[in-house]
Amino acid sequence: MAGVRQFDEETVLAEALALFWRQGVAATSMPDLAAATGVQRGSLYNAYGDKEAIFLRAYDRYAAGLLDLCRASLEGDDAGRILARFFETIIANMTAGAPPRGCLTTKTAADGSLASATIQARLRDLLDGMTAAVAAALSRPAVRRQLTVDPAQAALVVVTFTRGIAVMERVYGDRRQLMRAAEGLIAGLVARPRKGRGA
Repeated sequence: MAGVRQFDEETVLAEALALFWRQGVAATSMPDLAAATGVQRGSLYNAYGDKEAIFLRAYDRYAAGLLDLCRASLEGDDAGRILARFFETIIANMTAGAPPRGCLTTKTAADGSLASATIQARLRDLLDGMTAAVAAALSRPAVRRQLTVDPAQAALVVVTFTRGIAVMERVYGDRRQLMRAAEGLIAGLVARPRKGRGA
């Protein structure tokens, strides 16, 4: 039937995302995508339009899944544990795979793809979504009382710090080092409980 896609979109977008993640958006061509997905270039053009459109469709799905994981990690009323789980989620995402695949958002920001205003906007949307999720979690009254800074500022610092972690992961490849760095930041953002008299 004309107009009906003769391929499984979930599989195609997953394969496309893996390729973009592995070699970067700028370095990926439509022939590369055709080879990776097993779908002819003509069919990919007809279904999506161009390489950027395929990336955006795949990235949107990736971003939605990552945001869901981040929000799930931010449950609870212990500020230190909330932030530790959040960083564990972020670090697990960038160190998955063999070899570790790194951070898709940071890779894309650094590979020349920001020449596209549309891609830049998508990356901002994800980072803004992460910041909003962290700020909302840290704004719970019980959590807010444990912070040394305003929740909105803390959230901005936390998400900005994840970009530094992404670079350090590429250079050192040491998951434990990344968590130690995150623990140091958490120690600065979360006030230590005051000891009672005579303690």
